[in-house]
Amino acid sequence: MDQIKIGKFIADERKRKGYTQKQLSEKLDISDKTISKWERGNGFPEVSLLLPLCNELEITVNELLSGERVSEDDYRKKAEENMVNLVKEAQESKKKIILSTMVAGLSVVAAVPLVMVAGMLEMETWLRILLIVISLTIIGMGVSIACILDREAGAFECPECNNRFVPDMKSYVMGLHTITKRKLVCPHCGAHRYCKKVLTK
Repeated sequence: MDQIKIGKFIADERKRKGYTQKQLSEKLDISDKTISKWERGNGFPEVSLLLPLCNELEITVNELLSGERVSEDDYRKKAEENMVNLVKEAQESKKKIILSTMVAGLSVVAAVPLVMVAGMLEMETWLRILLIVISLTIIGMGVSIACILDREAGAFECPECNNRFVPDMKSYVMGLHTITKRKLVCPHCGAHRYCKKVLTK
């Protein structure tokens, strides 16, 4: 999905209806900052807001996802393209998550034998330290790459306002987490909650 194009379309349709960002946000029971973020192409409405937004702007979900008015002749084609794009985005996110898990696992598998050799065999102290430093570097690099891939795969959904966002790397790394959730500060509502990982932005 082209978020810049969709954002411009939302802005154009809002203006066509004569709404300010504040007025549209009040009708949807969200903040005007959220509307502004959508219109700048820095975010996308969550699923529960798609129909209310489209109803207010008098457009179809298909038109929203296309970022333009769609004629009856093109409607089916655009709907199919939008579905394919959503499925593709989810599949790419899954691949990144799987790859991040594999990278983290392989780095540990590669580093553990070095630590075992350093601890079990007779060798000079400098060589023992070198092996441990190399193993820690391998683990550090593997975990870093895994974090980058995982952060970029999909987004996190705030349980308070249901907005989806991608956190900055510092927030991502420092946030307490479970397998499917991470404690983050939502940039939309400011809530500090465990946000669920989702595959689409």
